[in-house]
Amino acid sequence: MRTRPTGRQLRLGVELRKLRERAGLTATEAGQLLGVKQNQISNTEAGRIGVSPERVRTLAHHYKCGNPTLVQALSEMTADRRRGWWEEYREILPAGLLDLAEVEHHAVRLRGAVTVHIPGLLQTAEHARALFRHVVPEFSPPDVEHRVSFRIKRQAVLYRDSPAPYQAVIHEAALRMQFGGPTVAVAQLRHLLDISERDHIALKVLPFTAGGFPGSGQSIFYSHGPVPQLDTVHLDQSHGPVFLDAEAQLEMYRVLLERLDATALSPEKSRDVLQRLIRDLREES
Repeated sequence: MRTRPTGRQLRLGVELRKLRERAGLTATEAGQLLGVKQNQISNTEAGRIGVSPERVRTLAHHYKCGNPTLVQALSEMTADRRRGWWEEYREILPAGLLDLAEVEHHAVRLRGAVTVHIPGLLQTAEHARALFRHVVPEFSPPDVEHRVSFRIKRQAVLYRDSPAPYQAVIHEAALRMQFGGPTVAVAQLRHLLDISERDHIALKVLPFTAGGFPGSGQSIFYSHGPVPQLDTVHLDQSHGPVFLDAEAQLEMYRVLLERLDATALSPEKSRDVLQRLIRDLREES
């Protein structure tokens, strides 16, 4: 039995439980259909024990799931049992951060909307370092470096072969924050300008002139799974990441992000804003 299931293992169990409950079956009844005890069903749904692709398909059959695409996606979640690079941080960083890296690694599309901070996947090391130095309670220097290296390694999802498309809506306020001072800020803006030229990355600025907008005050990150039921919303909180996967929540944040996207400037005009801010910072310094 696993000591601590990963976020992906927990999510698989949650989805299997949803299928069972939609079928109107108790864990005991599901176990009787499979010829196993109730606690094996409960432990599977809690992510405490593994499950094979064949068992997932068998469960889906008994649960009368008529969505073969979802069943296939759930089966594939059991197949990749390799330890990800994030496991080297297992005893160093909070489990929620490792779950975030795992979600990003398996996402087929990534989206984000931020008001005050640059998205972690788009931060330079110096920008991230400046952020972590302002955390309360204060991180030790080694803790800061662990967090910086972890954040930079997460960014590999943007540079691998066939990377997932990534769209980020960044408020102008975040672009004007000078974490680490003008030199670090200019380097961060230049990095955004450079990375925005990549075909799979769409960076859009939400200017001050846009006025009010949905989701203000939140940092929202949305990871698309192979099917909509396996999407994940990640809200960045001071105490750590919060993950949402209820269907109503997913739909709400899809709508919110679509409205933000429609409110933001085009990628071309957003690059103009970045260039203007770089010029302004240079003149000020």
